[in-house]
This record gives sequence, C-alpha cells and structure tokens, in this order.
Amino acid sequence: MGSFSLWHWLIVLLIVVLIFGTKKLKNIGGDVGGAVNEFKKAMNEGKVEDVAEKTGTTIEGEVTNKTKQ
Repeated sequence: MGSFSLWHWLIVLLIVVLIFGTKKLKNIGGDVGGAVNEFKKAMNEGKVEDVAEKTGTTIEGEVTNKTKQ
C-alpha cells in the first residue's frame, strides 16, 4: 500500500497523455533535454576557467601560419 503498482503508473501515464497529447510531451522533453545540455556546458566552462586561474599555467605552442585579421 506504500507504493504504487504498475497499473497505477500506467493509468497516470494514460491521463497525462490524454491531457497534454504526445506532440506536446515530445516538445517538453526536447526543451528539458536542451536545458540540461546547456547547463552541463556552462558548468564545464566554469571548471576550465577556474582551473586555469588557480594554477597559473601557460600553454606553450608554435605558430606555423600567421595571418592578419
């Protein structure tokens, strides 16, 4: 009695699909997925900048082509 059975979840899913429709649920899923991806990118960018500022490392390289912009 403490948790829902499989039949309860199927009925809830059916009601949600009837209310919102499959197309709207697909759009909502895509929007949420895009937001999660943007959040992950922002978190990773912050980590790269923080590490470079804390360590004070210099990236060494060689210039092979030089063009004016």
